[in-house]
Amino acid sequence: MLDRDLAELYGVETKMLVRAMKRNRERFPDDFMFQLERTEFEGLRCQIGTLENIGRGKYSKYPPYAFSEQGVAMLSGVLRSPRAVAVNIEIMRAFVRMRHIAESNKELAKIVFELRSFMLKNSNKIDHEFRKVWDAIEKLSAPSENKQKIGFDLGN
Repeated sequence: MLDRDLAELYGVETKMLVRAMKRNRERFPDDFMFQLERTEFEGLRCQIGTLENIGRGKYSKYPPYAFSEQGVAMLSGVLRSPRAVAVNIEIMRAFVRMRHIAESNKELAKIVFELRSFMLKNSNKIDHEFRKVWDAIEKLSAPSENKQKIGFDLGN
């Protein structure tokens, strides 16, 4: 996550978040946090669109810092406000959900790959079996010619 996004979530100015991080630099090794390269920053600015000319300090002239999951967790020790702690808990939960989604996609991809491999090896047999299933589905979905009345016949 970028420093400005975290600052917005925590309800602080980006420069205050960066200042707190720099004061506690030993808590943020390179795998917890890094500053984007100038070219990455320029590419990011191009994706965001044209910057408004609203005055000084609105947009950073320095490349932003990017924080990993561990870096975000470390911020809760640096930013001690109740809001920072509450937001940090929610961010950690989001990271866990994202990890679960990524894992389930890996499982699904593995299953699809195995199914594809099986189908390629057994294409003739599978075609025949799918035809039988398709025929059964068509028979079940076809309108019945022998319609029986449902309910009681009261002689009316």
